[in-house]
Amino acid sequence: MPDPFPLNVTEGSPVGDLGRRISVRRTALDLSREETADRAGVAASYLQYLEEFPGAAPGRSVLLSLAAALDTTVTELAGGGSDQTPGPGRAGSDPTFTELTVQECRELLSTHGVGRVAVPTVSGPVIVPVNYSVVDGAIVYRTAPGTTPSRAAGCQVTFEIDRIDDAFGEGWSVLALGRARTVTDADDIRSLTEHALSTPWAGGSREEWIRIDALSLTGRRITTRRGTFSEAGGTDGPSPADPAGRTME
Repeated sequence: MPDPFPLNVTEGSPVGDLGRRISVRRTALDLSREETADRAGVAASYLQYLEEFPGAAPGRSVLLSLAAALDTTVTELAGGGSDQTPGPGRAGSDPTFTELTVQECRELLSTHGVGRVAVPTVSGPVIVPVNYSVVDGAIVYRTAPGTTPSRAAGCQVTFEIDRIDDAFGEGWSVLALGRARTVTDADDIRSLTEHALSTPWAGGSREEWIRIDALSLTGRRITTRRGTFSEAGGTDGPSPADPAGRTME
């Protein structure tokens, strides 16, 4: 029988909410499309169809297989938790709490993404999310003059990032403490702008760069001996995608 989803095109960009979520999750796990399809027991061409066809509507059995293969939940893949605070799932089996070394904190921090900066104000600290990068060991983000993130300049601030895996009750967090300042050197501004890894999600004109030089880095991680599903009706036990157990990276 001919393949109903022939792989006759090069891998394209994910289209549609489900396709983007599948792609983002497998990329985070460093899985190729073929590896993910093999884990889920589906054809790679069908996985390509799910990622690249916005009208794709797989059945629950396929979603369950994909969720297991990607160490997540059907709710997360379907976007049902997009308006929920992360972390409502049950604790994992035999959780282990460890302090991260400074080097581990640097490695987790040194990519880019969304972090939270605590800005001191007259009424108390205000915590706001920002799109950040790490350049020459410093945390940098772009904002607009007069906004709350811009008021961090000249202050001692804290900056935090974290990752929470609701499906397995695991996660980590990194906290940086340092002095924030506005980048004023024209060459530095030009370099940061040219090499920015992402644009601020808030949009608009945000041309003021804030730099935080970390004076201290601390972090912690919670791992489980075995994956625990947090969906209703889930059971404690090994992840179907890794029967021998797992450690979150």
